[in-house]
Amino acid sequence: MNIYDMKNICIFCGSSMGQHTQYREAADTLGRLIAEQGLSLVYGGANVGLMKVIADSVLVNGGIVSGIMPHILIDKEIAHNGIQHMYKVNSMAERKQMMAEASDAFIAMPGGIGTMDEVFEILTLNQLRIIGKPLGLLNTNGYFNYMLQWIDQGVQEGFIRAEHRHSIIVHHEPKALLELLRSYQPVETEKWIAQLKDESNS
Repeated sequence: MNIYDMKNICIFCGSSMGQHTQYREAADTLGRLIAEQGLSLVYGGANVGLMKVIADSVLVNGGIVSGIMPHILIDKEIAHNGIQHMYKVNSMAERKQMMAEASDAFIAMPGGIGTMDEVFEILTLNQLRIIGKPLGLLNTNGYFNYMLQWIDQGVQEGFIRAEHRHSIIVHHEPKALLELLRSYQPVETEKWIAQLKDESNS
């Protein structure tokens, strides 16, 4: 099996710390592994919450960090001033587009509505093969279990393709998740689109 080549890895995560210490510990571990494996971090650029934890962990372990942040958030003084690269954009949509283009792989850690928005943006881009890059969920403390249950119901009800559900890489251990990302194989678009046409004409 071919090993997927990752250089820049984008992390989606909360601007809050969360209620459990496991979240912060997982962010710190993931940041250290990113640096140790010679990967570069791409993230939202903030100096708060789990976003700060993972950026600081990459930095302290000698890694490279790039932040992407809209002007409106920079003006609120939550930008991380200690990272090597900060890219200022005009909107949240532009931020997501730049993240998708600049990154080779994506990991979502626990977070809120913004994190979920970013997750489903990448899932949609992969589904349409606008990009073909792996997305992993670092399922610390079972945080994504209910989201995955909803996706599974979408498969059962015929609104989500099983192959798209299976393309979501899930693990609770940072090291194991990074290893699984390297085994990523994109879903063939032509096959599932042809199936949709057959279903619609039946």
